[in-house]
Amino acid sequence: MSDISQQLVDRVISARGKGEKLSISGRGSKSFLGREIQGEELSLAAHTGIVNYHPVELVMTARAGTPLTEIEAVLHEQGQRLSFEPPTFSGEASIGGTFACNLSGPGRPWNGSVRDMVLGIKLINGRGEHLNFGGQVMKNVAGYDVSRTQAGAMGSLGIMTEISFKVMPIPAETLTLVQEMDAPQAIKTMNLLAATPKPLTAACWLDNKLYLRLSGAASAVEDTVKQWQGNVVEDGNHFWWSLNEQKLDFFNGDSPLWRFSTKPTAEHFYPAGEWLIDWGGAQRWFRGDHDLQKLEADAIEANGQVSLFRGGDRRGEVFHRQSSASEILHKRLKDAFDPDRLFNSGRLYSWL
Repeated sequence: MSDISQQLVDRVISARGKGEKLSISGRGSKSFLGREIQGEELSLAAHTGIVNYHPVELVMTARAGTPLTEIEAVLHEQGQRLSFEPPTFSGEASIGGTFACNLSGPGRPWNGSVRDMVLGIKLINGRGEHLNFGGQVMKNVAGYDVSRTQAGAMGSLGIMTEISFKVMPIPAETLTLVQEMDAPQAIKTMNLLAATPKPLTAACWLDNKLYLRLSGAASAVEDTVKQWQGNVVEDGNHFWWSLNEQKLDFFNGDSPLWRFSTKPTAEHFYPAGEWLIDWGGAQRWFRGDHDLQKLEADAIEANGQVSLFRGGDRRGEVFHRQSSASEILHKRLKDAFDPDRLFNSGRLYSWL
């Protein structure tokens, strides 16, 4: 355990006085996300440790640089877990970086996102002030929920030093079913099954196979297996782990990886391309060299957005363009938290 919060405050005050830009990072596992930026690196890798953990209350507080693997090991001893299933990226991911990038696993539509589980944070703003937001109970929301604005901000609004979040029990039983079908049929099936009162906790399509994960009470899981079609996957947990960590063959190679966030029922587009459909149809991965503006038009038609997740040219825009109203809101938040534009400027958008 190591608390370097005062060193971080001093570094921010110094950078502000000198007019320096800072490139904030956790443990570097997600440095491929966002646009390329310039600035002196400010790493939180040494700011580690679980500050508080109350298994009965299902709440933990940890410093931002704490590795996810360390947190998960402690939780596992108590029969608990991070329900948002964040990728660990070969064990290098930290809780702060995970929250900053708002990354959640295959159970996102059923178990909630990392943003949904955060209760409060400590944050160093662009003035060098170390502030507290939120708390350590679920019903602690008064006015604007500042904590959740940090989810997905990728360090552009401040330096998170501590995060309090909700944890959940490990399900009693988990099984995975697989059946053959094409993408359009899989999208229909996933949406149909998601509307039933069954213990479905993940649904993914890849290589003409639909994978369905069932988690919960043993009786409910086993009952559903008998009712639904498909074969039980011998090592289903390994499949979901490989999907979450992007270790499947689909993710191999250097071609750009695009992430679509759409309405689950959106029709399948570009059927001849390389696709992986996750989150019951709400998250769709697409491989290949394509034009962002063209993909944006298709995403809008599917009531969603698209971003360049990995690879490609990261000097230009990589995230779906914002409306003028949203752009104004983003800039106002930046002005409030980081008026001198010290933190990760341009990481999200060239204009931020």
